[in-house]
Amino acid sequence: MALDHRLSPEHEELRATVEKFAHDVVAPTIAEHYEAHTFPYEIVRQMGEMGLFGLPFPEEYGGMGGDYLALCIALEELARVDSSVAITLEAGVSLGAMPIHRFGTEEQKRAWLPRLCSGEILGAFGLTEPECGSDAGGTRTTAVRDAGTGEWVINGSKSFITNSGTEITGFVTVTAVTDRREDGSPLISTLLIPSGTPGFTVEPAYDKVGWNASDTHGLSFDDVRVPAGNLVGEEGRGYAQFLRILDEGRIAISALATGLAQGCVDESVAYARTRHAFGRPIGDNQAIQFTLADMEMRAHTARTAWRDAASRLVAGERFKKQAALAKLHSSQVAVDNARDATQIHGGYGFMNEYPVARMWRDAKILEIGEGTSEVQRMLVARELGVVG
Repeated sequence: MALDHRLSPEHEELRATVEKFAHDVVAPTIAEHYEAHTFPYEIVRQMGEMGLFGLPFPEEYGGMGGDYLALCIALEELARVDSSVAITLEAGVSLGAMPIHRFGTEEQKRAWLPRLCSGEILGAFGLTEPECGSDAGGTRTTAVRDAGTGEWVINGSKSFITNSGTEITGFVTVTAVTDRREDGSPLISTLLIPSGTPGFTVEPAYDKVGWNASDTHGLSFDDVRVPAGNLVGEEGRGYAQFLRILDEGRIAISALATGLAQGCVDESVAYARTRHAFGRPIGDNQAIQFTLADMEMRAHTARTAWRDAASRLVAGERFKKQAALAKLHSSQVAVDNARDATQIHGGYGFMNEYPVARMWRDAKILEIGEGTSEVQRMLVARELGVVG
C-alpha cells in the first residue's frame, strides 16, 4: 500500500511554528555562538518551553503526545538554519531520552522523562569508544557488580558524546560489558550514570570542524559506582537496545541532513537573485539555474526518503532498511548541496559570515555520525539478503 507523505494539518502547523522559530530566534544569534564555540543555552531553553524535547513522548511523562515524525519535522526545519541546534535536539531526544522511554523502568521514566521533555536537563548516549567506532560490539568499558553492595562498578571511556558536558546535562547512559558467554563473546548492558557521580569525568570539549555550537566530549569512568536500579532495560541486552535506538536515530539524522540540504537551496536562491555579475543577477545564468534545480531535486528525494522511513516506524512496520537508505542518501545530499552552495556563493562562500560556509563545515559529519555511509551500505545489503 502506498504511503502518503503529505503532512497532516497538525504536523504542518508544527512545521510552520518551528520554521518561524528558526528564522526569528536561531538565525540572528547562532553565528556568534558558532564562532565562539559556545553552547546556546537561551535557544535551548526556548526550545524546551515550546515542547520540542517532548514531542514524541506521552503526556503522562511530560511529553507532547506526538510521534517520531513530529520530531523529524522539527529537526529538518531547525537544520535549514543551523545544524548545531538541530543536533542538540536530536541527541537530546532520540539518544538521551528515548532509551529511558523505550527500555527504562516505570521508576526511571517518572524520575527522568519529565525533566528531559521540558528541556530542564539533557541526556547523553555513551556508545562510541576510542578504539571501537563503528564496531560497537567491541565495547571495552566494563561494569561489575559489587557483591557486597549490589552496585555496578564501571570502568572505561567513551568518545564523541553529544550533550555530555553542558551545565544542564543530567546523565549519560552507557553501554558496558557486564558478562561473557561461554564462547567468550561479551554480554553488553546499559547503565545510567548521573552527572557528578564520583569517578565520572567529562573530558575537555573537542575542537571540531563543524557543529561548533553543540556540546561534544570524551568521557572516562574510574570505578564509577551506580545503584543496581540504574540498569536500563534487560541485563545483557544493551547492545540490541542501542541498535534499535540507532535505527530510529538514523531517520532523525536523515531529517537533519535534509534540512541542511534545503537550507543550502534557500541561501543559494536568495544569493542568486541579489548577486550581480556582468550587469545581471547570476540567477539569469542557466548554469546556476541547473545547479539550483539539481540541489532542489536532491533535497526533495532526501525528504521523501526520511518521511517514508518515519511513516513506517510510526505505523509499526519494519523500517530498518528504509532508515539506512534515508541516512545514506540524505547525508550524501547534504554534502553535495553544501559544496554546490559554496560554489554558487564564490568567494563569499568561503567567508564564515555567510551561512553556507557553516553548512559546508557541518555537512561532512552527517556521513559519519550515527553509522557511517559504509555501515549503511552494509545494513542495506544485509536486508537484501546479500550478507549472511
